[in-house]
Amino acid sequence: MPVPYVPAYGTASLADLPGSLLASLGLVADNTLALEPAPRVCLFLVDGLGAELLAAHPGAAPFLSAHLRGTLTAGFPSSTPTSLATLGTGAPPGEHGMVGIQMAVPGEGRLFNCLRWSAPGLSIDPDVWQPAPTVYERMAAAGIEPVYVAPASFDGTGLTRAVYRGMRYRAAESPGERVESVRQALRETRFVTVYYGEVDRVGHFSGWGGGEWLEQLAVVDRMAERIAGALPPGAVLYVTADHGMINAADKVDVDHRPDLREGVLMLGGEARARHVYTSPGEASAVLETWREALRGRAWVVTREEAVSSGWFGRRVRREWLGRVGDVVAVPYGECVIVASAVEPVESSMIGYHGSLTPAEQNVPLVEIRR
Repeated sequence: MPVPYVPAYGTASLADLPGSLLASLGLVADNTLALEPAPRVCLFLVDGLGAELLAAHPGAAPFLSAHLRGTLTAGFPSSTPTSLATLGTGAPPGEHGMVGIQMAVPGEGRLFNCLRWSAPGLSIDPDVWQPAPTVYERMAAAGIEPVYVAPASFDGTGLTRAVYRGMRYRAAESPGERVESVRQALRETRFVTVYYGEVDRVGHFSGWGGGEWLEQLAVVDRMAERIAGALPPGAVLYVTADHGMINAADKVDVDHRPDLREGVLMLGGEARARHVYTSPGEASAVLETWREALRGRAWVVTREEAVSSGWFGRRVRREWLGRVGDVVAVPYGECVIVASAVEPVESSMIGYHGSLTPAEQNVPLVEIRR
């Protein structure tokens, strides 16, 4: 059995990037990554562009490949909402509390999907669910107006409000529109983040490494080159990602496995990082059943083991513990744990992420200085 690839919190993780960016802009913060000072900074966040994926296809992204500074680990789970919160707060998941795509709402017996920002019968306040101050609020307090460039459909969503508080939103759709929006924003302010999600979307539904995926990688490479060419003198562009990806070939469907549903109150998380919430008194039995059923395919641990192993960071705040499953099941290899009856779209995908493998954890850090 392979060993979990635990994120390098405090040395080389996404949680270490925000403080280093603040320090590079002249604010008081830990510069763990030793970034050099810069008058203006652009952060290009490419959803799903894992470091190992980029390394496998340097010819499709020659510009990015030529300017690779290093590699960071995403955090656990290696999923978009978690990583966005990590980048937004500079804190590991155990501190900001976004410990999965679907989490239990403690005391309510219901699941909350923080990607869609929905929970049946409940209204979730973004400021309450994720109360940690953001790095963008720190910038604003220091007189730097941070700008976020992304599709209009994300503006005002619960997730955006939770992780991008303090940002000024600039809607832009096509790659060209986003590049132009970044160029204009860098004339007005000292910090801009631009997001691109098509690499991840295509990877989910077509698999990473295929023709359509390589086309999107080339789009990203050209975007980065154009943004770099538009940087004001002295400015710097950093390119990174929220997670990597694997192509699944082994699907365990809990909706066709009565043994994996026995004693389970709710199934949260995602296919590569499952939070299993058990009925009262059933945690030990569920743990034993899941361990046996997934032997050689997944790490299956208790909540306490996941926390003490540092998967979510040095600690998990007491108020967030109920969001973590009683049992945490994390597949490795090409295995995913799906639930076809309640998650039909997710269960039909090819590309997945969330786990503690290098392919999902390692993300690039590209640097281009004008």
